[in-house]
Amino acid sequence: MVLDLVVIATAVTLGPLHNSAFILLLSSRHGVRLGLAFLLSWLANLIAVIACVVLLTGGQPPARHSVPSTAAIDAKLAIGLALVLYSAHRHFRPPRPHGPPRWTARIDNASPATAAGLAWLLQPWALVGAGAATAVDANLSTLADWLALAGYCLLATLSLIVMEMYVARAPAVANARLSALRDWLAQHQEQLIVTFALLLGLWLTARSITELVS
Repeated sequence: MVLDLVVIATAVTLGPLHNSAFILLLSSRHGVRLGLAFLLSWLANLIAVIACVVLLTGGQPPARHSVPSTAAIDAKLAIGLALVLYSAHRHFRPPRPHGPPRWTARIDNASPATAAGLAWLLQPWALVGAGAATAVDANLSTLADWLALAGYCLLATLSLIVMEMYVARAPAVANARLSALRDWLAQHQEQLIVTFALLLGLWLTARSITELVS
């Protein structure tokens, strides 16, 4: 479980879409405040999903090869296959021009509530679902699994935490460097999405098949 959570959380935190949006929020007039609202909403979403899983399982992993255990593995397998197919679709479709989203023109007038809602919209829900299916195996009678779930939520938020702290401590330097990072992400967004979707999809598919046949 721990390795799967680390892989999923790493894919989440490195996602180009929400990181680009977050950098844009940080560069706005009230960047630190908007960034904090986005960050807290992002983290709260992850915690809420894990909490729902824990409530459903009672903090005890289902027996191996039971219906709940098999259903969780099947869910991960379905997400993995969907990610592989999605990466193939994105790779082979004709190139499309990417203009900035319309909300970017109103970023300076955005409220913390808007930033929080944007975090909810940009959350990679397929990956969050894979994390939830993995968390089914958590045994909350052990400290290690508590730490694993907490670490998953924090790792999936790590890029946002780092950028928020950077801008809060050195706004001028941070905004210049993050702006350059955002430009790079925009130029390589399609390749990054295809690569992350393919690699994580293959990982989830392989792991799920191994768990089903073992």
